[in-house]
Amino acid sequence: MGDLCVRSVLVTGANRGIGLGFVQQLLGMPSPPQWVFAGCQDPKGQRAQVSGHSPPHLASAEVTDPASIQAAAASVGERLKGSGLNLLINNAAVLKVNSLDTETLKDMSEVYATNTIAPLLLSQAFLPLLKKAAQGNPGSGLSCSKAAIVNMSSTAGSIQDLYLWQYGQALSYRCSKAALNMLTRCQSMGYREHGILCVALHPGWVRTDMGGTLEDQVREFLSVGGMLKVLSSLSEKDTGTFLNWEGKVMAW
Repeated sequence: MGDLCVRSVLVTGANRGIGLGFVQQLLGMPSPPQWVFAGCQDPKGQRAQVSGHSPPHLASAEVTDPASIQAAAASVGERLKGSGLNLLINNAAVLKVNSLDTETLKDMSEVYATNTIAPLLLSQAFLPLLKKAAQGNPGSGLSCSKAAIVNMSSTAGSIQDLYLWQYGQALSYRCSKAALNMLTRCQSMGYREHGILCVALHPGWVRTDMGGTLEDQVREFLSVGGMLKVLSSLSEKDTGTFLNWEGKVMAW
């Protein structure tokens, strides 16, 4: 598998964790994308700074605010000057650890708004730019180098596996990721005709602020590096699939 070759990428939730890891590794590639947009709530915050590389282009985006999303899409489109967006990585997510007995309307609504509804709204807002990128690369088949939506999911949303149930029910998180998987399948059906590949990725149980620090967890650097390799190898046969950071097919 070769390096991922794209001209433009937008990563949401880029202030920390996996999102920041994507931005850092994209900028550190031998041939980095010309445009790496780091979508975050606080573009001026310390965690928005990426040391050791050329800085990313910051895109202020509150992913639960439709107006903010539309403003971010307009800003990105203006900077790209008509070239289109190759890769949208919907990474922003939140976790509530509530159980079946303690789950609340407020927490469930907040988790769904960020983990499920936001990727839908972001994909809708950036669809014209993704279409433009696909049209500018008219070769047959689908690929992330052409145009793609990557939804960062989790095997915690697998209905078959119920991954790590013994460590915590995290009901709203599981349900939101199961719904995100269905969204990915629907997007793959609806956007195929526009030349846009859609995939859901499980990054592994990564050592981040959200994931914690248990010994059997995947290191963030390895996870993100693995996912970039997976993305570089995807083709038309992979659209609508649910894969992990090593390219293994995950159970719905």
